[in-house]
Amino acid sequence: MDALQYACELVRFESPSRVSNVAVAEYVAQALQRLGFEVERVPHRDVHGIAKLSIVGKLGPGRGGLAYFGHTDVVPADRWLFAEHGAFTPTVRDGKLFGRGSCDMKGSVACMLAAAERHATAPLRKPIYVTCTADEEIGYGGAAEVVRQSVLYREIVAGQSFGVIGEPTRLEVVHAHKGTYGFVATAQGRAAHSSTNQGVNANLAMIPFLVEMKAIHDELERDPQWHNAEFDPPTMSWNIGVNDHTTAVNITPPQSICTVYFRPMPGQDAESLLDRARQAAERCGLKFVIAGRGRPLYVDPQSPFIAEVLRLAGKAAPRTVAYGTDGAMLGEMQHLVVMGPGDIAQAHTHDEWISLEQLDLGTNLYGRLIEAWCRAT
Repeated sequence: MDALQYACELVRFESPSRVSNVAVAEYVAQALQRLGFEVERVPHRDVHGIAKLSIVGKLGPGRGGLAYFGHTDVVPADRWLFAEHGAFTPTVRDGKLFGRGSCDMKGSVACMLAAAERHATAPLRKPIYVTCTADEEIGYGGAAEVVRQSVLYREIVAGQSFGVIGEPTRLEVVHAHKGTYGFVATAQGRAAHSSTNQGVNANLAMIPFLVEMKAIHDELERDPQWHNAEFDPPTMSWNIGVNDHTTAVNITPPQSICTVYFRPMPGQDAESLLDRARQAAERCGLKFVIAGRGRPLYVDPQSPFIAEVLRLAGKAAPRTVAYGTDGAMLGEMQHLVVMGPGDIAQAHTHDEWISLEQLDLGTNLYGRLIEAWCRAT
C-alpha cells in the first residue's frame, strides 16, 4: 500500500481524544505485524476511564536505527465544512486528501507505514521502530505511558536511536519546540437568588487571584528574561481563561474557575511560575490543581545529528515551532527532531487536508532515513 491508501484507511477511524482509539491503534498494530514487526501494546485508561492504546513496533536487529513517533488520536470534528462528505470520510479532490486527522497526523503515520513497507523485506543492520500513541492532543497521556511501560522504548533510549516525531512541519527540520503547562484554580461559593443575602459569590475570591495572574502575564510579556528570540512569538503566551458557569444574571455564582495555559521555552523556570500561581491561590483561598506539564524540546542545532537530518532532508537550516508534541515526554532521547508532511496551518481546521505531494515527499524522506540509518550496506 502507498501512503494515500494507508491515510484513507486511518482517517476512516473516528478517533477524537474524547473516545477510545483502540480500533485505529489495532489497525496500526496489525499493519506493522503484516510487515514483520514485533509489536508491543501499551494500554491505559484516561481520566474518564476510557480505554486507550499506544503501539510500539520494531523491525530489524540490534539497537539504534530510526525511531518514528506519531499519534492516532485527533481533535473533534463537530464543525465540518463539507455537507457532501463527513470528516471521517476520506475524500481526494484537487490534489488534496480531506478528512479529520489527514494532516495531524494520520497522513504522517501513513507515510511511515508506506516507507516501512518499501523496506520490510530488505536486509537491515539496525532496527526501524514505529511508535503511535494515544491522547497526544489532550496532554501526551499515551506518550507518558509508553515512557513508563514500554520495554521497546527503553531499548530506543538505551540504543540512542535517531528519533523523528512526525508532526506536520512541511518536512522542515525542527530542533526545538515550546513546552505546555497548565493549571486550574477554583473558588467555591454558594448559589442563591441575588436579591437576597443568602449567597456567597465565588467571583469575589477569584478577582484578586486574577489580578495576580494578569501581573504575571504582563511580566512575561515585558521582561526580556522570559523571552527567547528563537521562537515566534518569543513569549510564553500566558493564556488566562475564566468561567463561573452561572446560568442567569440573578444567581449568585457558586463557583468560579480560572484556567491558565502557558508555553515555556528551553531553559526557562516554569516550575517557579507554577509556585507563584499556587501561592496566589492559597492566599485567595482557592483550590489549585496542575492540569499538565509538558517540557520543551531542544536539540543543539549545531549537533552532528541535526546536520545529518538536514542533509537527508535537503534543508539548509533547522527551525523552531511554538506548538508542543509528544517530544515533551521524550526527554531521555538524545537525538530527536520534529519532521513530518503537511502544514500545521491545516491541522485542526474545519476542512483539514494534506496535499498528495506531501504524502509522496514524506514517504520518500522517511525511506531515505531508513536507508541511511537502518539498511545493510
